[in-house]
Amino acid sequence: MTAEPRHDLLALTPDALAALANRGLVKRAAKDLDAGTAPTVALADDGTLTAVFPDGAETALPASGGLEASTCTCGAAGKCRHRIGAVLAYQRAQDAPAAAPAESEPLATPAAITDEELREVLGHHALKAAEQTRRAGYTARLTWPGPDRPAAAELPAANVSFLVPGLGYVHTDATGPARDTAIVLAVWAFREAAQDAATVSVGGGAAADGLDEALTLAERVLLDGATGADGVLRAALQRESKALTRRRAHWPAGAVDDLVDQLERYEDRSASYDPQRLAALLAELPARARAARHPEGTPAAQILGSEEADATPLTLVRLTALGARVGTEGETRTLEIYLAQSETGMVLAVQRDWPVPADGTLTGADLASRRLAGCKIGALASGNTVTEAASRTAARALKLGTGRLAKTQVLPLGLAWNDLPESLRATNLDALADELAARPPALVRPRVTAESLRVVAVEEARLLGYDPASQCLTAEVAAPKGGTALLRVPHRAAAPGALEAAEKALLKGITAVAGHVHRHRGELIVEPTALLTEDGPVVPDFAPGDDTAELAAADAAADTDPVSAAIDGALIACADLAHQGLRSAREPSRRRVEAAAAELQRVGLQRAATDFVHLSKSLADEDDPVKCAAWTAAAVRILVTAELH
Repeated sequence: MTAEPRHDLLALTPDALAALANRGLVKRAAKDLDAGTAPTVALADDGTLTAVFPDGAETALPASGGLEASTCTCGAAGKCRHRIGAVLAYQRAQDAPAAAPAESEPLATPAAITDEELREVLGHHALKAAEQTRRAGYTARLTWPGPDRPAAAELPAANVSFLVPGLGYVHTDATGPARDTAIVLAVWAFREAAQDAATVSVGGGAAADGLDEALTLAERVLLDGATGADGVLRAALQRESKALTRRRAHWPAGAVDDLVDQLERYEDRSASYDPQRLAALLAELPARARAARHPEGTPAAQILGSEEADATPLTLVRLTALGARVGTEGETRTLEIYLAQSETGMVLAVQRDWPVPADGTLTGADLASRRLAGCKIGALASGNTVTEAASRTAARALKLGTGRLAKTQVLPLGLAWNDLPESLRATNLDALADELAARPPALVRPRVTAESLRVVAVEEARLLGYDPASQCLTAEVAAPKGGTALLRVPHRAAAPGALEAAEKALLKGITAVAGHVHRHRGELIVEPTALLTEDGPVVPDFAPGDDTAELAAADAAADTDPVSAAIDGALIACADLAHQGLRSAREPSRRRVEAAAAELQRVGLQRAATDFVHLSKSLADEDDPVKCAAWTAAAVRILVTAELH
């Protein structure tokens, strides 16, 4: 009896094998075969492929289970050149490497995989965990299989590629139980989607119903203000945050956590307490609840973050550094290192903080020489990182393993920015501005770290100089395919050498810049985290300096435009009410709201002006829900208006 050919092995391309193992093993195995050290291969009746190599190693690839189920006598714990060599040798023996289906033959999709097959291969625990995510709801971006591409699903927590039809050779950047759960979710997404659909929403329902307690507590804060929020209310908010997290409502949970943080800062009389931040958080919770209940528009799972896993352990990942940001929050020095994961198009952030010493001398240059996960922080922020011990949170925070078995290596950055996907690397700034304008408002967007961080290719950069009034160094950059942006480097005490380092890089000539991108007054603003020159990357916040450098002076700054002034006045009025509490609002607060309404009316923002007129009238009302509804409507509208302006 002749065994049926192993179509799964014949369909594996070199790229697919590299994804399952690594490109170095694939090249070495192919080189050995070319040199004449090919193994003797035999296919058993049960489909097991056996390969015996000249060096004595014997490899067996069962008919099911993929490379992970294979064995080799060479002693390698995981993938090895013998396993890869066995696949390549079998393909050459069949004279059909990476055989593709005929054009007339329909391509198999993961939608054909049944739950029984999933349970048999992955176990019932994977389906049970995936069912929790499906009940909460999730979205997926799908790539349907083609002659030159495998089926793939981009999930919020992981990417899943079905390198050949079936479950034998599935590649994902998640590991452990999260890997099996991701595979199940990917299969369900293909099953739910219409043929060739680019995105699909799976499961979910009335997910916003679980926000009622959080909204009630937020109203109490709004009514009593930061001045009246006692320890009992803060404890209730902390309990609700944990409850929201258990229900996988990660973004409302994050908003509640930030709300508690602002209230604690006020209680401690910290200089980092921000009334406008408090007001934005009190507007965010009802905005998310309303948007999640809306039958059309952004799926509720994205608004609530219910599609995200608390933490996703990652298998071997390659990360490209995009610089760092050093700051100060109260008595704490903060650090964020930004790393791009090309496979997922995500920017992840390693976050750390240290207490500021009494003399305040802990600067970015000092932090750059410290170590994290066995590597210098400065190197992590300016190189290519390969790690086998990492996990990412729902908010895209990256945690690097530090145990003895954790392996993290940093290599030179080189030209890695050029290989980033289009979602992270911009060559047309006009298109990037349109992309940013088309996003949902920040009040309902995913609460992820560095969501607006991009690499911008630079064709020309023109230094505009330093403005002492705003304490910013500015430059104008043009992209190769069109559009310009203002590059703005603000002065921060935590990074006294940043302005000088940025100026030197701009004068020398930059080819690209990584940074946070946003729109302001119709212009695109880039706040750089790293600049790329011919000599390599420059991370301004890590540059040594003492604020004594002479900087080129900028032309006089333009006066604030009337629309911006009106919006700023309205934001301040909302923040003032949130700080003192609607129940404590007196006549001066009402006059401030009326003045904001008049200014908004004068500059043509009619609907916002109407909301502030209603807010002014409601402050005299004894009905607390009416006050809260009027403040929320005015605050949400003016926050969205400020973002769009």
